[in-house]
Amino acid sequence: MSVHGPAGVLDLVVPVGASSVDVAREYSQQTGIAGIPLLQTPLGELVDAGRTLVEAGVQTGDVLVAATGLSRSRTTPAVATADADTDHPAVAALVAGLGVGFALLAAWYAARAGDDVVRTVVVAVLVACALVGSLPVGRHARQRAVAAPAFGASAALGALYVPGDHLLPAIVASAGLTAAVVAGTGRAMAEEPDEVSTVWIAAGLTVCAVCSLSPLLGWDARVSWSLLVVLAMLAARFVPSMAVDVPDEALLDLDRLAVTAWSARDTSRKGRRGRIVVAGAAMARLVQSASRTVTAGCAAILVVGAGASPLLLRSADADLDLIGSRCLVFFAGASLLLAARSYRHRAARGMLRATGLLAWTALSVELVSSGFTTHLFVFFCVTVLLGAAALAAAVASGRGWRSVWWSRRAELAESLSGSLAIGSAVVAAGIFRALWEITS
Repeated sequence: MSVHGPAGVLDLVVPVGASSVDVAREYSQQTGIAGIPLLQTPLGELVDAGRTLVEAGVQTGDVLVAATGLSRSRTTPAVATADADTDHPAVAALVAGLGVGFALLAAWYAARAGDDVVRTVVVAVLVACALVGSLPVGRHARQRAVAAPAFGASAALGALYVPGDHLLPAIVASAGLTAAVVAGTGRAMAEEPDEVSTVWIAAGLTVCAVCSLSPLLGWDARVSWSLLVVLAMLAARFVPSMAVDVPDEALLDLDRLAVTAWSARDTSRKGRRGRIVVAGAAMARLVQSASRTVTAGCAAILVVGAGASPLLLRSADADLDLIGSRCLVFFAGASLLLAARSYRHRAARGMLRATGLLAWTALSVELVSSGFTTHLFVFFCVTVLLGAAALAAAVASGRGWRSVWWSRRAELAESLSGSLAIGSAVVAAGIFRALWEITS
């Protein structure tokens, strides 16, 4: 590109990730003018410094003007301002969430209804909503694409559900596969790949693979539910590491790119320290992408963990398997509650805590419904309440998880809970009882 300024015209070869500030600084250094000028288009519009030149619409061969005085950028059209004022993605996300809730209620009604006509109509409406939501058109296409796989899973549940627990893993596997297919369809039609669609595909295929083991191999349903609870617990530790992925092109070494990227003249200076410049817009996109991935991953953990825990407790019939199921749900919930402390994302932290509390709620309901009202249960409830009160008092006093001592104890408790949960999964799945019966 060519930069016209008070010191003349300068031709530069600019890297893709450079911003207007980088170009202005290079123009100032090569021409020797005082200060860093402001870059404008030939029409007088100021080039946004918060975005790269490519994002600002600057192309190869364009001409920019370096202005050293005050600049008044042109006003944007009133139509664009009105569109920005009426665009509320949070409201659209809330409406999409309510739509998912109504879709699940409709699927439950269609599954429980004895009329085949009602079931067919409800399933057809849910399938149409899933297909329309996957289309990348409209203002809130991203929010609709996030909710579309849930409509597809609801349609599968409403169409395939039959009374009884023997086919429930197969039905859940079909719902997971349908959600993955709808998410993959929306991802293929979208202009840019979305992180939430990737999480939908991964979670749906995982649920399908795990829940298919029981009907295909003739195993009990609690094997699939135990594996889902364990996977939900382990996913809380690996989601953040999988979300943060810094590409190599996000970092630019200006000294090494002096000849090939900035100009045809060698302006490198010997003895100068290397300087790494990170574009602010690129880092903002990276943070937003990682935030969406973590939020979607924790939402998947919430759905899988909160759904598999009561199913596991209900499927355990033998006394030994019931003890293992109770221990697995308790320790998995404790591990999720402790893992939530390491998240700095408020929504993700809240969903992990909700998953742990829902698991403990399902355990409490199962204990009360089974007549487990002995002194041990009372002692357990009192101990949990006292521990929660002590934790609240510790956090309120300014220490809690914010101190090194509490953090180390919490890390130890999380590791211990995870280990005990994995050990309990062997008993909850019936493997320990099967080996015991074989050897006895």
